[in-house]
Amino acid sequence: QVQLVESGGGLVQAGDSLRLSCAASGRTFIGYAVGWFRQAPGKERDFVAGISWSGGSTHYAGSVKGRFTISRDNAKNTVYLQMNSLKPEDTAVYYCAADSYGLGLSDGGEYDYWGQGTQVTVSS
Repeated sequence: QVQLVESGGGLVQAGDSLRLSCAASGRTFIGYAVGWFRQAPGKERDFVAGISWSGGSTHYAGSVKGRFTISRDNAKNTVYLQMNSLKPEDTAVYYCAADSYGLGLSDGGEYDYWGQGTQVTVSS
């Protein structure tokens, strides 16, 4: 069992940056792909970014490519999502999820464990 806890969300202005963290407890993150997803009010959950279990590949939604960067620090059991040039349309609850030996792809159904989410609000 893997417990995931997101942190780093908050209220920022358009153009600002935030770094989200996804910390694992219960067992190591090693061997797990991690994805970031987001859900805005009244909308479906969308894939944002993912990193493979090896860290060798990353994937991004088109809407965040070039602005967001996913990375992992296995020694700290933590995956990060660096978000730059934030826009009001990035406002959502952000969730991280873990997939055993996955590739960090966009299908949420592939992920076995989910965190509780952290709110990101970007004002214009």
